Amino acid sequence: MSGVSRREVVTGAAAAATGALLGGAAQAGAAPSAARTPRRRVDVVVIGAGLAGLSAASDLVRAGHSVVVLEARTRVGGRTLNHPVGDGEVIEVGGEWVGPGQDRIIARAREFGIKTFKTYTKGAQILDFEGKQTHFTGLIPPLPSPDAADFGQLLGKVVALQSTVPLTDPWMAPNAATLDSQTVETYMLANSSTNGAQFLLELAVKAIFATDSRDLSLLHALFYFHSGNGVINLASTAGGAQDSRFVGGSQLVSIELAKRLGDRIALGAAVRRIRQDRTGVTVTSDAGSWRGKRAIVAMSPMLAGRIDYEPALPALRDGLTQRVPNGSAIKYEAVFPKPFWRSAGLSGYSNSDRPPIHFTYDNSPPNGKPGVLLGFVVGEEARALGTLGPTERRRQVLAAFVRLFGPQAGRPRELIEHNWSEEPWTRGCYAGYMPPGVWSDFGSALREPIGRLHWAGTETSEIFTGYMDGAVRSGERAAAEVAPGL
Repeated sequence: MSGVSRREVVTGAAAAATGALLGGAAQAGAAPSAARTPRRRVDVVVIGAGLAGLSAASDLVRAGHSVVVLEARTRVGGRTLNHPVGDGEVIEVGGEWVGPGQDRIIARAREFGIKTFKTYTKGAQILDFEGKQTHFTGLIPPLPSPDAADFGQLLGKVVALQSTVPLTDPWMAPNAATLDSQTVETYMLANSSTNGAQFLLELAVKAIFATDSRDLSLLHALFYFHSGNGVINLASTAGGAQDSRFVGGSQLVSIELAKRLGDRIALGAAVRRIRQDRTGVTVTSDAGSWRGKRAIVAMSPMLAGRIDYEPALPALRDGLTQRVPNGSAIKYEAVFPKPFWRSAGLSGYSNSDRPPIHFTYDNSPPNGKPGVLLGFVVGEEARALGTLGPTERRRQVLAAFVRLFGPQAGRPRELIEHNWSEEPWTRGCYAGYMPPGVWSDFGSALREPIGRLHWAGTETSEIFTGYMDGAVRSGERAAAEVAPGL
């Protein structure tokens, strides 16, 4: 199959799980039948069937409480999504990697016997910089000597600063006001002088945040780095945050959690309104209304702000939801009969200073068949590319692959495209981020419950915020918050 594929699919185990949780509906994504409509009074209404919401619901059910999970999409998994590539194999078009320290997502996977496998890293990496390509090994691409020295001192300053930002309340960091009043770009320009140093830090920002350094608060970047065991860990593959993937695809974790919850999940149930009073909450969705003692809103702050609340949210929380945009990310995955770059001694990993693709990975299934070359388009360039027609998008993306990996890279049997900004129930990936001033003025409202409303989602996690592990941790924290009040 050729052309650009933009399907949102539930495949293999996903289809079976969806059918099970919908009570045997004829096809994945069908609305629940009337006979299987969940009961309308529960202890807790959970909004969102991603990893955060499903983890919260699972913990509450395990503790003996009744729950319903309302999900706007016709699938579970949130910002994780599997895609078939033939012969029963899947790849991920959403979140996918785990690494050391991401204990909670790995623990959830192990509950269901889901194994991990290492991201392919054997062979040389490619640096495409200032019109010249270099093959290298190791963590940091080889820059010209002045640039390398400049990057070393710049990285040293960032590493020294990241541990000064407290994870519970970043706005209390020493010099927080100064750190939060500037972007990563302004800090970078003030503390480095070479193109190479600035290229590598900008590349790290694009790869980690799916945004540009001009848009990102320095305080938020430092908090995020600290949350993920440091910028070096977050930028690393082997032994770092991109160390491993899940056999069967990352969405499988959510699918298995959903199986266990069964008909406590209502799909196609976009929540429009949450009304809370002295005794409980009433949550109104496209699939009807539920009454609960508490509600957990498990979604990005930006999407949470689109729900109608009665009474209205306090000004601080409402202001927060207006100021935390999601990143912009398009994943392109070129599928080949086999990973031809491996026989050429290449790992599939590359860094480039030329748009639209600045970094690539080998994203093949565990057995290496088919071969899948993954490239990201993020930030400003994702928004610009997204305005073009499919033919031009395909041309630009394949031209980037060819420049990096040769003519064979321009002839995939399929080019898979997934633009998360176009999804109405996501509107961007990888996660929400803080522009300057947001942590200082609005950060205290990020996790603070409002009456009977509690907040989850990876953005609210203190550990591995923005990652699947952070999503699981946030759900576990929210469940622990609400349990005493039930």
